[in-house]
Formats: sequence, structure tokens, C-alpha cells
Amino acid sequence: MTLKVYTSLFLLFLVNSVWTRTVRQVYDELDPEHWSHYTFECPRECFCPPSFPNALYCDNKGLKEIPAIPARIWYLYLQNNLIQTISEKPFLNATHLRWINLNKNKITNSGIESGVLSKLKKLLYLFLEDNELEEVPAPLPVGLEQLRLARNKISRIPEGVFSNLENLTMLDLHQNSLLDSALQSDTFQGLNNLMQLNIAKNALKKMPLSIPANTLQLFLDNNSIEVIPENYFNAIPKVTFLRLNYNKLSDDGIPPNGFNVSSILDLQLSHNQLTKIPPINAHLEHLHLDHNRIKSVNGTEICPASIAVAEDYGLYGNIPRLRYLRLDGNEIQPPIPLDIMICFRLLQAVVI
Repeated sequence: MTLKVYTSLFLLFLVNSVWTRTVRQVYDELDPEHWSHYTFECPRECFCPPSFPNALYCDNKGLKEIPAIPARIWYLYLQNNLIQTISEKPFLNATHLRWINLNKNKITNSGIESGVLSKLKKLLYLFLEDNELEEVPAPLPVGLEQLRLARNKISRIPEGVFSNLENLTMLDLHQNSLLDSALQSDTFQGLNNLMQLNIAKNALKKMPLSIPANTLQLFLDNNSIEVIPENYFNAIPKVTFLRLNYNKLSDDGIPPNGFNVSSILDLQLSHNQLTKIPPINAHLEHLHLDHNRIKSVNGTEICPASIAVAEDYGLYGNIPRLRYLRLDGNEIQPPIPLDIMICFRLLQAVVI
């Protein structure tokens, strides 16, 4: 009996020791001088995780306005609420904010207090998707790296709104109401480090003017673009991923060497009106041409080099790099022509 009691006491001691040590570890991760702030400075509508003291979670709370943001917060989550306005008052102490997610609210341009966003000097990421904006908000924080404005009602881009955003690498404007007239020759001026531009699902009929020269990814799906201007891609010599799916491109709308661009590795032209494969560059790796009007494929014609030369390519020769070719949804009948396989020795998948 005595042995059982001692054993029970010993086990209880071990459990208490482990529990105490675990709790101490959680507390020790935080500065004891600031621990009270995590209890008393957290807005009652929100959640302040002790293990992530720089984050404030106020998402999915049915909020109609932004609560006062504590000074320690870097990451602010306010998505999926009923917020209509962005005013200066909640952000008076929030001078260290890096990230704000305001997706899926009811914010309008008139609901954004003048200058409130530009005063967030350290803000890097601003998400305002699925709101009711009719134009790009301005002015914006000069240090922004990502601006996401998808699925609004944006039809206007104020002049010079991007002129000071030299650090911006991603601009997402897809699924808005942009017309060609909204994209002037100086619209994107100042975006010297932009790498991804998404203008898919708008109402464009022409290729946009003056895309920033460093752009790597250009997404223009689901517009009504009919023509690729001659030498269009000379102005964006680094473009690597180009998406033009669901447009109105025909053979006549593409210059003879419109897509024969060495920088392009992934070219997507699905759901257009092409009847033949346009000339491509030997560096291209992925080509999507499904759901066009192509009836046949001639490997000799589309091969970036002559078939005779292709047959003599060595294992490490400068062979065409195409690895993926999608042609389904056309009028092409199998089998795949042999000259396609001779030319594109690195092909891993052909969908027909």
C-alpha cells in the first residue's frame, strides 16, 4: 500500500514538473515586461495568439469597423467581415504594420479616409480583394511589395498612383472592370521592380501599354484581345510566363514572330481562334493551345530548327526545350506526327 502511494506521488510530481516546464516555455518566449499587453491590449472582438504576439486575428467576426490596433502588431487579419470604412483612428498606434488583409469586406473608395494608407510607412502587403472599390486607392504606402485588388469594380486607375511604388513586385487587378482607356502609356510608370502583373478577367481589347520592363509574369486571360502588336515583347525582355487564354486571338492577329521570344518559357493560348500553331522559340518549355480551331500539326513547320538538324542533335546539344504540349479541344486526329517527336526530343507530355 505504501509503495503504491509513493508511486502515485512520484508520478504526480513528474506530471506537474513537465506541465510547469511546458507552461514556462510558452511564457519564456515572450518578454515578461510586455506579457500584460497580450491580455489587456487585445481588442475583445479579436484573437491574439500568445505564440504569435505580432499578429492580430479579427477575421470572420461580423465587424462593421476596424478596432483599435495595438502598437506591437505587424500582421493584421480582417478578412470576411462587413467593414465599410478605413479611417485613421484605429491605426494611430499601429506604426509597425507590415501586412493587412481586408479581403471580402464592403470597402468603397469614399470609405477610405484621405491619406490613411500612405501613413502606414512600413506596410509591405495590402490585400483588398473582394470589396467594392471603383478605382485603385491612392495614395499608397511607398514601401508596398504586394498590392492585391482582385474582384472589385475598378474601372479607373488614378494618374501617378503607382509612380512612387518602386518596391512593388506584385500587382493583382484581375476580375475588375478595366477598359483599354484605363491603361495609359504612363499608368505603370514607377513600377521598376514589378515581376507579376495580373489583369485577367477585365474588358481589354488591346494589349496594355507600357508594361514595366522587369515583368516576368503577365496574365491577360479572359479579356477580348484580338491583336498582338509587332515587336510588343521587345519592351518586356524578361517576360517568362505569358497567359492569354480565353481571348479572341486569330492567326491574322499574331505577327509572324510574335511569340518567337527567347525569354518566354510558358505560353498559354488556350480558348482562342487559332487555326495553326504560331512560330515559337527553341527556349519555350510549355505550350498550351487547347480549344482553338487547329486541324493539323506539321512538325517540320513549327520546329524552331530544321528537322534534318534536329535528327543530329547530341544529348547535350542546343535542342528545342519544349516539354509539354497541349492540343486537345481542337480538330486534330491522332496519332502524333513523327516529326513532332523528332524535333522536340525533350517532350514529356502531349495532350491531343
